[in-house]
Amino acid sequence: MQDHHNAPAAVVALAGRRVDAEDAETQRFPSTQVPLVRERLAELLAAEGAEALVCSAACGADLLALEVAERLGLRRRIVLPFALGRFRETSVVDRPGDWGPVFDRLVAAAEAAGDLVVLEAGDGSAAYAAANEAILREARALATGAPRRLVAVVAWEGSAREGSDATEGFRQLATQAGFEPRFVPTL
Repeated sequence: MQDHHNAPAAVVALAGRRVDAEDAETQRFPSTQVPLVRERLAELLAAEGAEALVCSAACGADLLALEVAERLGLRRRIVLPFALGRFRETSVVDRPGDWGPVFDRLVAAAEAAGDLVVLEAGDGSAAYAAANEAILREARALATGAPRRLVAVVAWEGSAREGSDATEGFRQLATQAGFEPRFVPTL
């Protein structure tokens, strides 16, 4: 971890793996790693001097980071690619773990704070790509005014999937946008 005590506070944009399905052939984020990934995210957000977190709210890296940010008292802006109900069904409660109530609580808090952004970005990989772009755009917007560092956190096992991979897409977009890259291993 780098020492950022004299650096400006950071606005963190994050994307990462969802917890693996029970029948996953390739392990990317086994549910047994949840406590360790939560700890790694907490250490990183503290070390970066994070002031705000912008991410989506899928089961796994997103919800863990949002829980940690809540505990640290950070501003949390949630970006969803499409309507809440559909996102909850397709990206939250379809994997092992009790993610539904966590999602409901965090989304309600973001909505109450005016920090819930729901896109109408269609379906599939295009919707997630639009959400990635919006996460980076929202992070940049939160960083304007006072000097803030823009940090992009990718929580993953470290290698892109064949075909469409939203996490890899986020990593590439964030790099192109000049965010400082950080990685949190999920294995």
